[in-house]
Amino acid sequence: MQSIRKGALPRLMVLGAWSIWMVLVGANVASAVPTDNIHQSYAGLAEQVKHTVVNVFATKIIDLEESLPFDSSDSQLKEFFERFFGELPEGKRETNALGSGFIIDASGLILTNSHVVEKSNQIKIRLHNLKEYTAEIVGHDPKTDLALIKVEPDEQFPRPAKLGNSESIHVGDGVMAAGNPFGLSHSVTVGIISAKGRVIGAGPYDDFLQTDAAINPGNSGGPLFDMKGEVIGVNTAMVEGGQGIGFAIPINAVRDLLPMLKEGEVVRGWLGVVIQELTPELAGFFHLDEPEGVLIADLVKGGPAEKAGLQRGDIIVDLAGRPVDDPQEITIRVADIKPGTQVQLQVLRDGRSRNRFVTIGTMPTEKIEEPPPEQPSGTDQQKWGVSLDPLTPALARRMGLAGNENGVVIAEVTPMSPAAHAGLKPGDVVKEVNGRQVWTIDQLQGALGRAGEGKELLVLVKRGENTFFTVLQG
Repeated sequence: MQSIRKGALPRLMVLGAWSIWMVLVGANVASAVPTDNIHQSYAGLAEQVKHTVVNVFATKIIDLEESLPFDSSDSQLKEFFERFFGELPEGKRETNALGSGFIIDASGLILTNSHVVEKSNQIKIRLHNLKEYTAEIVGHDPKTDLALIKVEPDEQFPRPAKLGNSESIHVGDGVMAAGNPFGLSHSVTVGIISAKGRVIGAGPYDDFLQTDAAINPGNSGGPLFDMKGEVIGVNTAMVEGGQGIGFAIPINAVRDLLPMLKEGEVVRGWLGVVIQELTPELAGFFHLDEPEGVLIADLVKGGPAEKAGLQRGDIIVDLAGRPVDDPQEITIRVADIKPGTQVQLQVLRDGRSRNRFVTIGTMPTEKIEEPPPEQPSGTDQQKWGVSLDPLTPALARRMGLAGNENGVVIAEVTPMSPAAHAGLKPGDVVKEVNGRQVWTIDQLQGALGRAGEGKELLVLVKRGENTFFTVLQG
């Protein structure tokens, strides 16, 4: 016991009996705190789950010419690069990818990330006891970065991991990540759930758990365990250069996809619309006092929405009896609906509510890759900060558009101008202004000229394969 200096005794006595009683109670309370919680060990948890985690080694053949930053068939560009960087690589080369995974079924099924194993010509997994197996891809889904692989198990194959409930996990709950970071086999890191429902731009179905448990290259596809040893996520991404910011796919979302992954193909519902967030600036143009729902910026010709009578500029406020809050949410909800199901949409058009019944379609598995728009030369600078070029049939074809596409091409955008603040870029095609189609530069210049200082214009823009609304503020 620490001795009390003589000079301290009178000061202690002045505090009185009440303070002495508080000190004694505090001492009793402190002694009641379990000392084993002060230095908590995760050894038991690591031992419990280690046999379910596997290291994944994938061998891929890459075409060196496809990895070049230009079209290798362009002889002039090729000559230019070789002049400065020497002879360019040709042919094919074998490369290796490292990742992680975890056993989910005694039949030899293993979950991992799609980017770890896709386009591989050989996949091997290694258990905690260093035994190796050759694996084959059963099914994979690049949109969620999930893959299901399978090995032929033997009597020594470990028991599968137990899948938990990612809905029941809370921000602040403890977690353990396990995997193969930088090839350092069967490593574990611990942390907490930092956030839920994160959208990080990885794909249309972003809904990640965020954790500060260290996740590094090689952890991809590995499990994120809760403190009971149940998998509540699949580690899949990290913030480059960041510390303590990693992301995992919630296991509930994985569980929904497993039956389709086992069949080898993931089938999603599809509306055939391009949607965007309804900002306060856009809401005013669509006769709303405040933003509500999501805005249809474009429709796929012949798609389910167009067949049901939906139009560009409609605002979806309700899907199947549930309000719609943001584009990410409705994208995920529609994808979860079985194709062929008829659902009711409530939309706002010209400020009036309408109901439409839509038969959900099947999302196309492949996206048509369109060439990036060429950047045409500029014309006279406009007061709104844009230079314009006509959209000729020849230019439209070079930009991957239909030869009869309407619109005017933005050639240049002045920094800090109204056009720049509206998010316009060179190569964008302006198709409508305030609901009226634009076919010529004169038409667009006339619309810009009629809008004076402080006026706003609702502009429909096509960029690549996407169409969206934006507001030009004078």
